[in-house]
Amino acid sequence: MPERPCATAAPIEAICPDDLPAVAALHAHCFDEPWQPELIGRIARAPGGFGLLWRNGCEPLGFVLGRSNGARAEVLSLGVAPSARQRGVARALMNAAIDGVSRRGLRTLYLEVAEDNDAALRLYRALGFAPVGRRPGYYARPEARTVDALTLRRAILPAAVGEVRPLRRAEGPRIVS
Repeated sequence: MPERPCATAAPIEAICPDDLPAVAALHAHCFDEPWQPELIGRIARAPGGFGLLWRNGCEPLGFVLGRSNGARAEVLSLGVAPSARQRGVARALMNAAIDGVSRRGLRTLYLEVAEDNDAALRLYRALGFAPVGRRPGYYARPEARTVDALTLRRAILPAAVGEVRPLRRAEGPRIVS
């Protein structure tokens, strides 16, 4: 398989097959239950699925994965490398996902987040998400402790007339190492 060039025109791009191992490795750094490359690929390639990758040159620093069913969309996973946190990567990825959902003509975006994930909750609230439900004991924590998942929802504004198109690329903040 030919290697992908390191320089990209935009730091946020759709996840391609060559990216799957790197996204899976990043997912493993971010979560206790890592997803395999095959699952990530199925999500990104599925009808209504989307996957975006934020990279600094060749280095993948964040991703967002989601799906839609024609009526609404859902973010399934958002992760940012520890070295890139608190630098706008998650916000840029979420804004790109929101824009893509809008361009697909969908009007609602959902996600779930652990109620003890304060950084994520601050981001989602700042982006206009509001709680609409709770899943008791959804996330496992060390020492057999569990944490509730909060279901959040955000209304999506329609894209301008003539702008509804498939999600492709988006610009985000540039991180200089």
